[in-house]
Amino acid sequence: MFLKNVRMIFRELSKQKLRTMLTLFGIFWGTTSVILLLTFGIAVKASTSKTMHGMGEAICVIWSGKTSISYGGFPKGRQLSFYNDDAQYLRDQVSLIGEISPQYARYDIPVNVGDKKQNFTINAVWPEFQDMRNMVPRAGSRFINNLDMEKRRRVVFIGNEVEKTMFGDTSSVGKMILIDNIPYKVIGVIIAKEQDGSYNGQDKYAIFMPTTTYLGIYGDRYINNMIARAKNVQQTSQMKQAIVEAMAKKYRFSPEDTQALPVWDTSEYDQFLGTFFTGFTIFLGIVGVMTLIVGGIGIANIMYVIVEERTSEIGVKRAIGAKKRLILTQYLIETFLISAVGTIAGFLFALILIFVINQAPLEDFIGVLILNPAVAIITIVIISTITLIAGWGPAKRASLLDPVIAINS
Repeated sequence: MFLKNVRMIFRELSKQKLRTMLTLFGIFWGTTSVILLLTFGIAVKASTSKTMHGMGEAICVIWSGKTSISYGGFPKGRQLSFYNDDAQYLRDQVSLIGEISPQYARYDIPVNVGDKKQNFTINAVWPEFQDMRNMVPRAGSRFINNLDMEKRRRVVFIGNEVEKTMFGDTSSVGKMILIDNIPYKVIGVIIAKEQDGSYNGQDKYAIFMPTTTYLGIYGDRYINNMIARAKNVQQTSQMKQAIVEAMAKKYRFSPEDTQALPVWDTSEYDQFLGTFFTGFTIFLGIVGVMTLIVGGIGIANIMYVIVEERTSEIGVKRAIGAKKRLILTQYLIETFLISAVGTIAGFLFALILIFVINQAPLEDFIGVLILNPAVAIITIVIISTITLIAGWGPAKRASLLDPVIAINS
């Protein structure tokens, strides 16, 4: 009986070739649009988040600023400067801090390897800097450790572009490099990573050494900034407030003075990014759904035509005892079969397009397109809902036909 009904459906549809093709194309293209647009939105969000997190995830970058509020007998406009010991002070005072590191920086420092010479940014940090800033060492190398700090070793961790510039295609690990005419041993190289956010230049072009080694050579009095991350990233805002209060107490400035202690909380950008791309993805989904709605209108139209042409047949079925529920169910099934053809074709075409797009060199711009199971489920739910609404009217009309009037029509 099921196969008989299917053959009957396609026989009826063949009588309305143009209308049927337009209807199927509406469902086909609507399905393709919803899948592609939602997949595109998710891919762009993931790509943007990845490049942002190349600098670090849920970290706070802390600078010393200039007071803008008179406080404790001090006038406004006072320039603050922080010391290396301030990082340890904050670790002792703020229990919410999980990791922290001061950071010194010197720019355009001459670096020599043999006859090659280039200027790079030199940074001095603590070992905790590695995890906070996603400084992942290449296989066979490492980042600065506590023993390097204790012994003030002249060792450096370099960016992958620094290695490429100074050592070419050969590995730099274990080799010597001259920085300001002072020899250092390369102990590690950062793996190539995508990094969009930056406050001190791209890591691939930078060189990192132990803070103790740096101070023994340069003896800088003040640090450039500090990096901190909360034990629980959900408490980043509370940690940031506690840091401001602790530093305000030590350096006697108002805790309400936002210019005295500028803090870049990257988790706030993550929240903005999440909200923006959620809205962006919903917008793209709505655009695709509008196309599906047009296809749904086509389904409703063609089903009304089918019901009209089969009015006498429906009257005979009702006369010999067919219940309204049976007629209603039959036409709903027919509606879903029509929708299924366009939906399956749309799914297959979307998968082909995703594969083709992923072969193009577009990963740096839109990321990698992956059909998320949630997208597939959402698409099926949307199509099913539209199909049910589109088919309900014609099916209900067919089930309510009066047998006598239907047979004589």
